[in-house]
Parts: sequence; C-alpha cells; structure tokens
Amino acid sequence: MLNIRITKKLWHFDLELNAKINNQILVLWGTSGAGKTTILHCLAGLLKPDSGFVKLNDRFLFSSDDKINVPTRLRNVGYLFQDYALFPHMTVKQNVLYGLKGKSPSGTGLDVVDLLKSFGVGHLVDRYPGQLSGGEKQRVALARALVVRPQLLLLDEPFSALDKGTKESLRREIKEMHRQWKIPFVLVSHDEEDARFLGDVIVSLENGQIKGNSQQAV
Repeated sequence: MLNIRITKKLWHFDLELNAKINNQILVLWGTSGAGKTTILHCLAGLLKPDSGFVKLNDRFLFSSDDKINVPTRLRNVGYLFQDYALFPHMTVKQNVLYGLKGKSPSGTGLDVVDLLKSFGVGHLVDRYPGQLSGGEKQRVALARALVVRPQLLLLDEPFSALDKGTKESLRREIKEMHRQWKIPFVLVSHDEEDARFLGDVIVSLENGQIKGNSQQAV
C-alpha cells in the first residue's frame, strides 16, 4: 500500500497531493507544468516535501512530523525516467546491472539475462543504447528499474517518445507487468487515453492542485 499526503511550495504554486492505493496503478494526469514529475521526485527522495508524509506498506519514507526522510538509495523504489537515462557507453546488460549499484544480482533472486528475456530484449544484452529503438530502450530501462525488486515503481511519461504502434504495445505490456509484479505503480502522463487505459486510480492535476480523482473498477 502507498499512502501519500504531501505539500511542496514551488515558485509558481503550492503543490498538494493526497492519495492512497494498494497494489494498483495511480496515474497523475495533467498538462506540462502541473507538478506531476515533482511528485515523483518527492516519492523517490530526489526532492523533500515541505510537509506531510509518504508511507509505503508499513514504512514511512518521509514524515515531517517525525522528521523522517529516507535517502533515495534506501527507499527500494524503481524509477523509469522520461528519457530512460541509459548510459551510452554501457551495454544493455551493464546498464541493468548498474541498477543494482554494487548489490549482488543473486541477492534479488533475479537473473539479469532472464529478466531482459522477459521483456523481449534478451538478445540485445551486448548492444549499446545508441543501437536500440525507442521501445527497446524503454524495456531495458524498465528492467533496470525492476532488477532490485522494488516495492514501488515510478514511471515518468513512459510513452512520450514513442510512435503510436509502439506506445499501444508497451501500454499493454506495462499493464501485464503490473499484474505480475503486484506492487504499486505511479505513472505520470499528459495523455488522457494512456491514463484511462492504465489507471486504476486517476488524479487530475492543475497547477499543483487536484482537479479530479477517479477510481476504476479493478
């Protein structure tokens, strides 16, 4: 379960979010500049909220009352960045292993090559990001985010750089991946179609404020 109640003062508005999900997909939907990515940064520990709390399962990742702010590396949160953030000088396998940041792959119970195969890119282990398509880059970045077996996955505009056919295919794959991993996902999108296809809970944001909140049957 993910329970979020945070405020963050930005230069142009005050950002607020109050949401709770179980092992569901929460979509933060709205135009550019609405505060969606800032919320992901607060959940990942890249930014510190001004007040409130972030609770994942039975653990506070942040609490202003209790003065808790768990460092990013200790939050056990996977993050798919909008530009995928793959290292161009590393192979696909090396990029995924980097997600472990010194941890042993055996400690997660996951084999990196098997994980890449499950994403349909196992044959690309020795290639470099510059040799991959947009869809292949996204699959590699997802494998890197999941290799640590996170308790929460954050996805920032995962389809923004993809053509329509690739986007529709990967949208279905993420839905299936969520069914298999059974952890909360928080996904940012400016596309209403993506939001409605993926979101169990959809929060509409405008200038940092919730303008709508819907929950679909699951």
